[in-house]
Amino acid sequence: MNFHAFTTYLKSIAEVPLGGLPILLEMAPELRKKITEDSIASKKPKKAAVLALFYPNKHQEPCFSLMERATYNGTHSAQISFPGGKVAPTDKNLEHTALRETEEEIGIPSRLITIVHEMTTTYIPPSNFLVTPFIGFCTTTPVFTPNNEVKNLLEIKVSDLMNEQSKTTTKIASSYQENMETPCFLFGNHIVWGATAMMLNEIKHMLKHV
Repeated sequence: MNFHAFTTYLKSIAEVPLGGLPILLEMAPELRKKITEDSIASKKPKKAAVLALFYPNKHQEPCFSLMERATYNGTHSAQISFPGGKVAPTDKNLEHTALRETEEEIGIPSRLITIVHEMTTTYIPPSNFLVTPFIGFCTTTPVFTPNNEVKNLLEIKVSDLMNEQSKTTTKIASSYQENMETPCFLFGNHIVWGATAMMLNEIKHMLKHV
């Protein structure tokens, strides 16, 4: 499928019911599944937003962008994620947060991005963030200009996301425990787990049901 045809799917995705927590938890570690909504509320999490940005690559194949964060002294050091971050006092709403952070982190101006859907909010225990993902797209191949928070940008084909063989499990060290087995997506040599994998699973679920 070329990107022009794929945009029809993206525009229709707003009519598809969200997968919600059951679909998110398919890609969560077992310990994450035990965290209740009441427990999350009691921690008074900070709000954040991220953007799943779809675009055509040079062959007009539908792709999306993930970023490998730079190494730093923090919870999400060197992890793979969508562009995004915490709400700023000047942000109008969560969509504004996602667009602003995307421009700051990977250099894509918000005027080039069409937002098509808001997804299920996801709780991230290590950083105590409640993250709202958005789906958006650019009609042309973007010129990425990542800032110093980004070590590497990953271009992932939608066909690789939809390939069932990309789903697997891995063992990682996390704030939960050492040597923890968790579901993940494997894209080439890149392992995507945690909240980003949970969000990707909802996107995949929605694309399958357009």
